[in-house]
Amino acid sequence: MIGAFLGLVACGLLLNPVLQAVSLARHLPAQLTAAFGDVTLPEPKPAAPRPSALVLTELFTGVRTPEVLMRTVVYALKEGTELGMDVYSSSDSSPATVVNGALSAKAPCVVVLHGGSWQAGDRTEQSRFNAYLAARGYVVAAVDYRLAPQWRFPAAKDDVTDAISYLKTRAAEFGIDPDRLVLVGRSAGGQLALLTAYTSGDPAIKGVVASHAPTDLSYAYQNPGNPAVIDTRGLLRAYIGMSLDDAPALYEAASPLNAVVTRTVPTLLIHGQRDELVSPAQSARLAAKLAQTGSPHLYIRLPWATHGCDVNFNGPCGQISTYAIERFLAAVLR
Repeated sequence: MIGAFLGLVACGLLLNPVLQAVSLARHLPAQLTAAFGDVTLPEPKPAAPRPSALVLTELFTGVRTPEVLMRTVVYALKEGTELGMDVYSSSDSSPATVVNGALSAKAPCVVVLHGGSWQAGDRTEQSRFNAYLAARGYVVAAVDYRLAPQWRFPAAKDDVTDAISYLKTRAAEFGIDPDRLVLVGRSAGGQLALLTAYTSGDPAIKGVVASHAPTDLSYAYQNPGNPAVIDTRGLLRAYIGMSLDDAPALYEAASPLNAVVTRTVPTLLIHGQRDELVSPAQSARLAAKLAQTGSPHLYIRLPWATHGCDVNFNGPCGQISTYAIERFLAAVLR
């Protein structure tokens, strides 16, 4: 009897996230429309967009994506360090035609920034997500940037700016529309994506997506995570170079929250509510600031999810995140 009871409890714990995801997925389309307007998703090229936010069968079969092209280039050489990017594009002839290895038509560009607490990770982190978007008609540039503690703020942000400039100056080579860019980042990459989008003044950046990202570094330093799980202050000191007491202005400058102005670029925030590495308060506080300024935004709360939940591309978090991002891109790049 005890074994059967424990088995039922275990099944309940396993099913609860899926049930929560089903409920969230049901309401998500209306939330996206309310935040960013109605969208007409483009025709399949070569793959169709997600039919819904959560496809239960794909939890087992996986999310399938056609083969796409990928080339690696070096976009900068800084202090003897090569900075690379992987550029993904569709191998289908629509909407872009491949001629001598390059796309001949213009497509929107999605710049993807990896996580890793500013100290680790690389451009290969979201390869399945990048290929998914490329198969739906986007050119995706997954970018490496210099890492702390060897290189401190604002080195990584400067690299993101340089990567964008590289893409725009070679737009014809990559088949990119240089006037239609969106930045997408996870964790530390989300902080870099938000900060670049909010401070660059570049009208080509039409929107930004940040998943479980730190948005107020001063707040993070003052409210660190569980030291048994993460050394928040140590990571921030490595990234900024000093403590909050010694460099409050740098912490302020590195915080996207402080860069929000009236009508900041459209923003999509995604955050697991069980995140022990980056507090959900980081996304909640930014969403509140965006609401105060009348900036178009949506904050998607994933009640069951922990940090980096979208690493499982086929799971509830991965499916819902991809669905939301795909529709966000269609809305802000139309």
